[in-house]
Amino acid sequence: MESYQGSCHCGAIKFSIQCEPITKGVRCNCSICKRKGALMLPFALAPEQIEIDADPNDIGLYQFGTKVAKHYFCKHCGIYTHHETLRQPGHYRINIGCVDNLDSLSLPFDVFDGASL
Repeated sequence: MESYQGSCHCGAIKFSIQCEPITKGVRCNCSICKRKGALMLPFALAPEQIEIDADPNDIGLYQFGTKVAKHYFCKHCGIYTHHETLRQPGHYRINIGCVDNLDSLSLPFDVFDGASL
């Protein structure tokens, strides 16, 4: 297991995660993900693997469709930091671009067909 830290652009939302080494990402083609263009973890994190450090008033929540998935973003800088997944409610994926000391632009990625869900 590796430890990673990250944050939104302004630092209002900080997180730490424990997971396997991050060696690739995933992009999703659903209506929201293709618009935000973020590279996400290719696996979901259990609640005990992620710790969010933020004032709850700084975290925005966006939901659509079935409202099962929860997309979180910073109310100050607008950066999407993490989301609770549709297929595994209570589990999370993070925006790899928010992880400190990790070059998300150099990572290979797979495409998940979220548009077909």
